[in-house]
Amino acid sequence: MPDLDRVVGNSASQTFIIADRFRGPPFSGNGGYVAGSAAEFLGTTDPVEVTLRSPIPLDDPMTLNLNSEEGAATIWHGETLIAEVKQSVLEMAIPAPPDWSQTLAAESKSPALIERFHSESLAGTGFHPICFCCGADHDQGLKVFAAPVQNGEQVAAVWKTSKEWGDEMGYLPDSFLWTALDCPGQFAFLADDIMTGLLGRITGQIYQKVKAGGEYLVSGWRIGIEGKKHFAGTAIHDRDGNLLACAKSVWIGRQSPRD
Repeated sequence: MPDLDRVVGNSASQTFIIADRFRGPPFSGNGGYVAGSAAEFLGTTDPVEVTLRSPIPLDDPMTLNLNSEEGAATIWHGETLIAEVKQSVLEMAIPAPPDWSQTLAAESKSPALIERFHSESLAGTGFHPICFCCGADHDQGLKVFAAPVQNGEQVAAVWKTSKEWGDEMGYLPDSFLWTALDCPGQFAFLADDIMTGLLGRITGQIYQKVKAGGEYLVSGWRIGIEGKKHFAGTAIHDRDGNLLACAKSVWIGRQSPRD
């Protein structure tokens, strides 16, 4: 659990900064990375729910207020509420991961690799060219290129991690796993020709530490739609089919089709 700057009773506050490397949209932090970074402060192995209330500023100090008694936290940028974090439960049916070889064969059809996906409004390759998770044009990104498989019932990517991402024990940061669980949820709706709005909430659970330098299968699928809320599931499995992490996400609203 990270050190905290100031502790008062059961509450504590910590300076919280998201570096530009960890962006999602051009001027905001990647929701999965932010959620995973915030979840670490709760110091729990239980599922954590993170609700994003405002765009996440980059390279600009925020304040994370932790209430250890309640197992919850809030993140503020001045007087603007950025996110709410709390221990939660996660009940979700997880489909069997797609076939590894079929996933590799499908990669070129990922929205992350389509040239000029946004013809005018967003320059670069793919859906979010410089996103830390799915950006093909991000030099230091995770390059999770999820593509439709199983006739669009799921999307999946073989995620090739780097040993350079590992900690002193050789494990990936949990925040990187949360990141990988982000964009495939939105891509699951793209596979059904639905372009959702922004990530509003993600509830994730990490089941075990994951070695840096390995290859893992990241999958995503649609759960349902309730009004403006689009529910998706995502998961990370190893080559033997063991579940390493999963998340349920809520994407708010719909965007216009590509220009």
